[in-house]
Amino acid sequence: MEADRPDEADVPPDGHADRRDDQAAGGRTARPAGTEAETRSRQECYDQLRVAEAKEKSEAAQQATAEEQTATDKWNEDATESRCMWTEYLRKWPPEERQSAARSDGNRVLDRAASSQVEAACERIAERERDKITPAMHTVESQDPDRHLVGLDYCLKDSDRIKEKVYRSIKNFGRSPEQAVSLVPDTIRYTFQYREDHYTQGVWLDTERLKEQGFELHKLWNAWSDDQYKGINSQWIDRDTGQRFEVQFHTHISYEAKQLTHDAYERLRTHQPDKFEQMVLEAFQRKVTADVPVPSGATDIPDHP
Repeated sequence: MEADRPDEADVPPDGHADRRDDQAAGGRTARPAGTEAETRSRQECYDQLRVAEAKEKSEAAQQATAEEQTATDKWNEDATESRCMWTEYLRKWPPEERQSAARSDGNRVLDRAASSQVEAACERIAERERDKITPAMHTVESQDPDRHLVGLDYCLKDSDRIKEKVYRSIKNFGRSPEQAVSLVPDTIRYTFQYREDHYTQGVWLDTERLKEQGFELHKLWNAWSDDQYKGINSQWIDRDTGQRFEVQFHTHISYEAKQLTHDAYERLRTHQPDKFEQMVLEAFQRKVTADVPVPSGATDIPDHP
């Protein structure tokens, strides 16, 4: 026997019999049973949504701040231990015994004419830094309150250090003093320091902001996976003047680690330590670097080129 079926006249063409109820209600969908009618205005709903979002962001920011403070506290303990290690190094290799060999005097290796040319070039570099590049860096800095420039008092490299690099460039590659100076990548250098939770996004944004200021990215080295140094170093060229300069991207902790290992780095770059001292210096840098937290996503920022 065939089952009873509703008359075709009772079924709407699309097969949804309940649409008649909607039509009977004037085209409005009936409210599910057990739900209360919305008594808030659209503006009240919007305002309450904004309050909820603001509360959520505030709680997330507080959590990030607490996590960063915990990381800072741990870093302070680790850094204290590292400074004790450095003190032991200085006892075995006193500074006075290696100071004269650690660094050459550029005035002694360049002849008078070349030294004068380099000094004139350094004056031009200082003008470009003062009149164009540093003001542009402040403009970039003003676009994000979550990070800032650090170490601006030392943004110009010491002229004697420049002369050392120029001397090697002239000796090894036969360049003129002016050409050698123009190729030094860090006669001017800057450092952006970020909160750890804003680091990766901040670096992406700031590299674009630097380009908007008329600077060309020449090179970027991501060292967050390195065992001797943590951070990102980049080299830039001002399109108007051809002036090269360096920008480093650090967290608070990675910047302090860089400062803590600076003397070890300077000693290593002279290539004068014997094998044992070199091992000690590298182990010290490795220990300090291992204590630096890596921001989420930082290792994904690609090298350039």
